[in-house]
Amino acid sequence: MGFEVGVRGLSQLRIAANKYFINIIPDRCKECGLCIAVCPTKVLGRGSERNLRGFRYVVALNPEKCIGCRNCEYNCPDFAIFIEVGAK
Repeated sequence: MGFEVGVRGLSQLRIAANKYFINIIPDRCKECGLCIAVCPTKVLGRGSERNLRGFRYVVALNPEKCIGCRNCEYNCPDFAIFIEVGAK
C-alpha cells in the first residue's frame, strides 16, 4: 500500500500504482474535490481522516487504475498531489 515520507516538513503519503507513484500531501489538501472530479479512471476519493486544518484529504481508493495522466496534479490549486513515474 502506501507509506509516509517527509516533504519539506510535511507528511506525504506515497502509494505505488502500476507504473506510477501517487503522492499525496494531506496537510496541503483543502477538500476542494477538483482532483477527484478530473480523474478519468476514478482513482481518488475523500478519505475519512482529517488533516491539521480539519479537512478530509484525498486518498487513492483504486490506485491500480491510475494511468498517469496527471490531471489530478495539474488541477490541484494547493499542490497537494503529484504523480511520479517509476513504481513496480
